Amino acid sequence: MKNLSKITEIEDLRRVAQRKIPRMFYDYVDSGSWTETTYRNNETDFDRIKLRQRVLVNMEGRSLATEMLGTPVKMPVAIAPTGFTGMMWADGEILAAQAAEKFGVPFSLSTMSICSIEDVAEHTSQPFWFQLYMMRDMDFIANLIRRAKEANCSALILTADLQVLGQRHKDIKNGLSAPPKPTLANILNLMTKPEWCMNMLGTKRRTFGNIVGHAKNVEDISSLSAWTAEQFDPALSWDDVARIKDMWGGKLIIKGIMEPEDAVLAARSGADALVVSNHGGRQLDGAPSSISSLADIVQAVRAEDSQIEIWLDSGIRSGQDVLKAMALGANGTMIGRAFLYGLGAYGEDGVRRALELIYNECDISMAFCGHTDINEVRDDILVKGTYEHLKTALPYVAPMRW
Repeated sequence: MKNLSKITEIEDLRRVAQRKIPRMFYDYVDSGSWTETTYRNNETDFDRIKLRQRVLVNMEGRSLATEMLGTPVKMPVAIAPTGFTGMMWADGEILAAQAAEKFGVPFSLSTMSICSIEDVAEHTSQPFWFQLYMMRDMDFIANLIRRAKEANCSALILTADLQVLGQRHKDIKNGLSAPPKPTLANILNLMTKPEWCMNMLGTKRRTFGNIVGHAKNVEDISSLSAWTAEQFDPALSWDDVARIKDMWGGKLIIKGIMEPEDAVLAARSGADALVVSNHGGRQLDGAPSSISSLADIVQAVRAEDSQIEIWLDSGIRSGQDVLKAMALGANGTMIGRAFLYGLGAYGEDGVRRALELIYNECDISMAFCGHTDINEVRDDILVKGTYEHLKTALPYVAPMRW
């Protein structure tokens, strides 16, 4: 375990990761779609919300412990499902899952992971969550869900905002594809990343482990690109949610909710949790930030008297961001880039450090705001005038029942 005591913020991890990871994979993580306006606003809108400092309050006995989907967690943070994780660091999904398990927070595995469901299950002792991208090949989807059940995954995350792909300019310019294009620029860049190359030479996991060898006519990475290009299902609709829930038979999370109408439909669908998320600004550029959408969604769902949990994803880079999300009504949060920076910088130790940084900042900031229990945090810890704009002044109109 490395001594990373001089790493004091997520930004430190980002800078180290940028030096160590090949440009095409670093840019895949650290980019948004089109102008990247929504990607940037996910972070800057958190900065506009200010915290109220309280003094002479007993700060002993602080706790960030809570529950997410009935599972005890050390803090209200889960590792979000991210594609290509195993290209940030060799066997990245396994290492991130192990770090999360040791720390005491949930880990989510993406359909587009490098390590397979079975790989992660073999190297962990606690159940993890599996994220499903809906494909046209229903035999593949049924088999994927079956494999997740056999791996003892405790929840299924249905990502609802990737029926079509948002354009990310950096990926096109870098030639990121499956397999990656061996351009001269990419080869020269790889020569400057010796640690990453040595790690990758030491693993057999360098393709999409959940797909290659499991999907029809996809026996190696060379046949993967054509398959993925035609497989994302643009016809996915609310009518499919019940079918997926029946196939899964367990706890269901719907990720990618950005509007109150969709949040209400998610609650009525029987899902156990929804994630307020704009896919990290990687899909619809020009959409609002996730944090600016949270309060309206909380209001709409609670008006339904629904018990569905509401989590927030996209833009979280600190413990203060977690605290602000909880103050605005979230039941939990998910982190993507924050843990990926740690993974790309130092492997499992980097993920552990990212979680430590977020925990410590949330804990200390909560104390300065006059609270000792994260479950009791409300919007009275926020400075008036810095967050009310996140709540609509218009009456909420519920969508028609379906």
